[in-house]
Amino acid sequence: MAAPLEEHNLWVGGANKQGTGEPILVENPATGENFALCDSASAEDVDHAVRIAHDVFKAGTWSRAPRQTRAEVLEEAARLLTAALPELIALEVRQTGRTIREMQAQVPSLVRWFRYYAALLRTEERPVFPTAGQLHNWADRLPLGVVVLTTPFNHPLLIAVKKLAPALAAGNSVVLKPSELTPLSSIRLAALLQEAGLPAGVFSVLPGPGAVTAAALAAHPLVRSVDITGGTNAGRALGALAGRNLARFNAELGGKAPVVVFADADLPAAINGVAFGAFVASGQTCVAATRIVVEQKAYQQVVEGLQAKAAFIAAHMGDPANPASAMGPLVSAKQRKHVTALVQDALESQLAVAVAGGSVDALPATSVLDGFSLAKGYFYPPTILVSAPGAHEPSIVRTRIWREEAFGPVIIVVPFADGDEEAALRLANDSEFGLGAALWTQDLSRAFRVSQRVDAGIVWVNTHHRNDPSSPWGAASTSAAGGGASGVGSENGLEAYHAYTMPKSTIINYARMDEARASDDWFNDGGAAVRYG
Repeated sequence: MAAPLEEHNLWVGGANKQGTGEPILVENPATGENFALCDSASAEDVDHAVRIAHDVFKAGTWSRAPRQTRAEVLEEAARLLTAALPELIALEVRQTGRTIREMQAQVPSLVRWFRYYAALLRTEERPVFPTAGQLHNWADRLPLGVVVLTTPFNHPLLIAVKKLAPALAAGNSVVLKPSELTPLSSIRLAALLQEAGLPAGVFSVLPGPGAVTAAALAAHPLVRSVDITGGTNAGRALGALAGRNLARFNAELGGKAPVVVFADADLPAAINGVAFGAFVASGQTCVAATRIVVEQKAYQQVVEGLQAKAAFIAAHMGDPANPASAMGPLVSAKQRKHVTALVQDALESQLAVAVAGGSVDALPATSVLDGFSLAKGYFYPPTILVSAPGAHEPSIVRTRIWREEAFGPVIIVVPFADGDEEAALRLANDSEFGLGAALWTQDLSRAFRVSQRVDAGIVWVNTHHRNDPSSPWGAASTSAAGGGASGVGSENGLEAYHAYTMPKSTIINYARMDEARASDDWFNDGGAAVRYG
């Protein structure tokens, strides 16, 4: 007999609240079984939550609280989050299908964002401007008001905290719309933040489908900023809605990250780095290493090294709760169908061949590692595609999978002529996306030279997918293909904090009153000179 479904509500006004939208079944991607039923927010629920957030913002219980108070709450949130790690890690594994080894590495890092922005609050300085005259001119940064955050399924807690910490530090009221596939850890986070001292109503969590809940939030006239991490189409749709109300908009969207490997690189380290960048989270990351561009004389060694990594991963796919499991499933049947279609299209075009994986059939029905059923969940093997033998090299760049985001454990490896940096750059920049990129070389001058010309907002050299609260994370505004499909704006660092604030300039005239009267008497009848500006 199946276990009864866990039941979860919205989080509004500092408490669980029943939603009036269509309930969401939450599935374990590793088993294909539903384990929870979560309320979803209708347009009416959205309006109610936003108005509560707006009223709390206007009341000033958080928006005008001393910055030291806000810092203390963020620090306490870090402490409580640390104490709740075992529970949160298990929940993330269950709702995402990510392996426990990944979640044990990722979730504990979230406390850094709360601590970083707490420290920023304690150390931020106000600029004083050199305004001419006997004037003292400074600027404060004030919160915007109600801020909407829309987060995806692949890193539910990480991406929520990356956005939430600076938004709360700035004094905003925040409404979070998590992915309907993975809503549960965000609801638990809300309770932790209230326990840390966040006033009721400052933070709400509204699960629901994007077309209903996210759309209603982005279009609400009281919302002053919308920040999304998700697909490019969803980002464009929400950006259009936010623009109608002249709300601020920040978007971290799709990616198709190139990795350029030069022959002088430490190739074993490069192979390790590419495998990590490509297959962590089953390839479901916006900066996943997907297009691997390798100097010809290192090409065969890199392909063979990646094949060995793929074989190891495939042999170690099992129960995500098993610490020895190397890679989990994709998040849903829909996502696996999308990845499968792109790979099949490439193979059927006869422009590409698979040298590892290539279809669900490449996996056994039962895990070699631990006997876990791989047939019930949405597992997909680590897959390596190369150009078809005898085809004009690199023929694979004419396939859809070279250009479209797969969001799965699939990489494309293409060679470039020895010493031809221009060819490497053309291949790397051959995309409408421009979020992340990496290159591997031991030549310092080449590392600097090439990194400057890669069209990406984040470039890693001899590493991949490094992330720190202080380091800006965002897309390049343009790419060689002329697109901006990876989004606008930036996360992390002082820039993210500023994005959730507006500057307020204050100018005080400290001249003697007789001087002020003389200089400001615009309508004197003696024709005396007066100031302007």
